[in-house]
Amino acid sequence: MRFAISLLSVLAIASVIGTVLKQNEPMPNYVNQFGPFWFDVFDKIGLYAVYSAWWFLLILGFLVTSTSLCIVRNAPRMLRDMVSWRENLREQSLRNFHHKAEWREAMPVDALVEQSAQRIRALGYRTKLVQKDGAMLIAAKRGAASKWGYILAHSAIVIICIGGLLDSDLPIRLQQWMYGKTPYAGSGLIADVPAQSRLGLGNPTFRGNTLIPEGAASDNAIIPRESGVLIQPLPFTIRLNRFIIEYYSTGMPKLFASEVQVTDHDTGKSFPATIKVNQPLIHKGLAVYQSSFEDGGSKLKLTAYPMTGPKETGFNLDAEVGGSTAPNAGKQGDYTIEWSGFRAFNVENMTEPGQDVRAVSKNHSLADDLGKQLGSAAKNVNKRDLRNVGPSVQYKLRDKTGQAREYHNYMQPVRIEGEWVFLSGMRESPNEAFRYLRIPADDKDSLDDWMRFRAALQDPQLRAHAAERYAQRALPGSGDTVRTQLRDSANKGLDIFAGNGKEAGYIAVARFLERLPQGEQEKAADIFMKILNGSLWEVWQLARDKDGLPPVAADEKHGRFLQLATNAYSDAVFYGAPFYLHLDSFEEVKASVLQVTRSPGKKIVYFGCLLLVAGIFAMLYVRERRLWVWIKEGGDGAQAMMAMSTQRRTLDFDREAEAMRQALTQGPPAK
Repeated sequence: MRFAISLLSVLAIASVIGTVLKQNEPMPNYVNQFGPFWFDVFDKIGLYAVYSAWWFLLILGFLVTSTSLCIVRNAPRMLRDMVSWRENLREQSLRNFHHKAEWREAMPVDALVEQSAQRIRALGYRTKLVQKDGAMLIAAKRGAASKWGYILAHSAIVIICIGGLLDSDLPIRLQQWMYGKTPYAGSGLIADVPAQSRLGLGNPTFRGNTLIPEGAASDNAIIPRESGVLIQPLPFTIRLNRFIIEYYSTGMPKLFASEVQVTDHDTGKSFPATIKVNQPLIHKGLAVYQSSFEDGGSKLKLTAYPMTGPKETGFNLDAEVGGSTAPNAGKQGDYTIEWSGFRAFNVENMTEPGQDVRAVSKNHSLADDLGKQLGSAAKNVNKRDLRNVGPSVQYKLRDKTGQAREYHNYMQPVRIEGEWVFLSGMRESPNEAFRYLRIPADDKDSLDDWMRFRAALQDPQLRAHAAERYAQRALPGSGDTVRTQLRDSANKGLDIFAGNGKEAGYIAVARFLERLPQGEQEKAADIFMKILNGSLWEVWQLARDKDGLPPVAADEKHGRFLQLATNAYSDAVFYGAPFYLHLDSFEEVKASVLQVTRSPGKKIVYFGCLLLVAGIFAMLYVRERRLWVWIKEGGDGAQAMMAMSTQRRTLDFDREAEAMRQALTQGPPAK
């Protein structure tokens, strides 16, 4: 019994793990979540598929076998005992019971037997009269059904375990072993999957997913396996007419439902249905649940702004989420863009201020992630300022060596620390948080001014012209020698800040100042930054003039824009992409993820749970009590002896035995 309880405890703990930890996910997801070390540890003990782990199935099988043997061995004896009256007792045996009593009555034996039997039955006992050894024995019992508690509880364990085995992937594993079914590890269309990776319509149990974009249909479910997937055909086709999603003010989904059209393959008849969370569609023994939702291949139009060289090298892109693009534009042709996600609705907590793109975060609050690492969707525990910041696109940029970086770009500018900026997140591995580059929005709420500023700053001729203009503006009445010196200093500062391909921005400036004597660094830095800021202003104005735009006013607003533009240029060193992709327009296509299950063991488990409740109730609340009353001739009347027993002696039983003694010995009823 102790060993069985220990095994049940192990199963309970394993079931909790299987509930908390998503099962049968792609292995890279677990690597990203736990890291390489713990991924290997959890993989070896089968936590990613707990209910089909060898040790889990072994425990279930052992419990079924051992408990079944216990039932076979003990149930017949218990059933016989329930119908038995145990009348093979002797007078002397009754004297050995703990609860016993003896008394005499001045009445015939038959009358005392009848009186005692009536009083015993009045207290809820069933009785049987037995004549033996010249005396009468009244055998009585109550609560014999408590034996059913043992039988029902142990039978329930067997039934629940059998139901669990039926709903496990053991039938699928048997098909893999016996019929050579192998998971498909490739990619492409479902129609191209070979027959050995397809299961039959008669598959007794499975749990698979199907992703259906709006306007599309599916008659297959995908069953994930460790080394690939198996295809499970369905006896009907599901067409997604419309996917409905509603949000709370926090940005969390409030409702998502699928309006579908189901067409039966056997009859050809169709009927509409709405599948919601906890409101599945049941048809032909299959249950179709609303699991989640994804992008179904939204159509995107983007502009690629170059991050190096002239801005005229930019180009336009048409993309589809879930696909990939290999842009053919100079060096950009060495990259492939894999479009991984699109969201038309992003509610972010904008409470906390941000900090620079190089900060690394451990959560996903946009305000925090912009301030600490600029991520998305975390919460400030003190106060919250939730706002929809508009659509965003997510993609991976993979180079010719196969290395990829992931990017997350917002379509609209976001107000951070009082300024409107375009956000572009970057991370080098999926288990990192995004680090965001902040590009300031210009007077037209566009990227154009920063892009022309960036291109101008990388043009040596324009930098030289800007240094000349700065020297003339800063020293209008000075001699040529002094202006020439200032021009050369400004030009050198612009060259340093513009970078040499390896270092640029404030890092390049810091490297330059570190080479000066330590005592002169602070003064030199102050002078250097004043000249640099003035020169950068001229770079911006020349860039606008080159595009036929008027100069901007030298006010606080444009001074702040220049500072943000300078910071963005410096941080762009860490961006790691030859171009910045800006989402111009989109045509959203939603997709519903439905879980299709056939679980014949579910009703068996429910029935087992019902038996378990009944069995435990019978064992805990139904107490078996046995009573014997021996009555014989005793001189001028009748002599009687009673004895009571129970399996569990309690205070309640002591009180019940005393009440029975008083009921039997109180004498004849008053006339």
